Amino acid sequence: MRLSETDRLEAFSDGVMAVIITIMAFSIPTPGGSSAAALRGLVPHLLVYVLSFAMIGIYWNNHHHLLRATERISGSVMWANLLLFWLSLFPIVTAWVGRFPRHALPAMTYGLIGLGAGMAYSLLVRMIIRVNGSDSIVGRSIGTDTKGYLSLVLYSAGMALAFVSPWLAYVAYAAVAVMWFIPDRRLTIVAESEGQDPLAT
Repeated sequence: MRLSETDRLEAFSDGVMAVIITIMAFSIPTPGGSSAAALRGLVPHLLVYVLSFAMIGIYWNNHHHLLRATERISGSVMWANLLLFWLSLFPIVTAWVGRFPRHALPAMTYGLIGLGAGMAYSLLVRMIIRVNGSDSIVGRSIGTDTKGYLSLVLYSAGMALAFVSPWLAYVAYAAVAVMWFIPDRRLTIVAESEGQDPLAT
């Protein structure tokens, strides 16, 4: 069966995200010894890896539901889908924060990458709505996107807090992950109300 343009875009995006997670996993250094002290030295790397893994997983989940609810795509949608650029920077900033967790600049940069990815995802949503119409499943599901805008606020706050205490910045970034950890049900609720198979969206 021939894949639709939406299916091809989703498959490409899934592949990129899988590579991003793989690169992040390989960036975690091995312990420098067999002692507990050597293992404790990896704690910052592991914690920021968990946060970044959760972030990429959240984007993958919501991106999947978004494209499954999309009937038509255009050149503008395909360009907006290059939010993958921002996601591809997560392995770099994850490794940086893992090495220097107490420094303000790596903590701020982590938030900057998250903010860029969040803004790019919002743009993708808006482009999809423009192509499919405000009465489409995506258009009626997203609404005012309060959750999305709150994420941008938290990232911005985290960037500012990084210069007060990097740990406060990490709390703000983790709050975004917690807020989105439960899959976004807006798209599936609208699909179910129209009698569509929720597993297909």
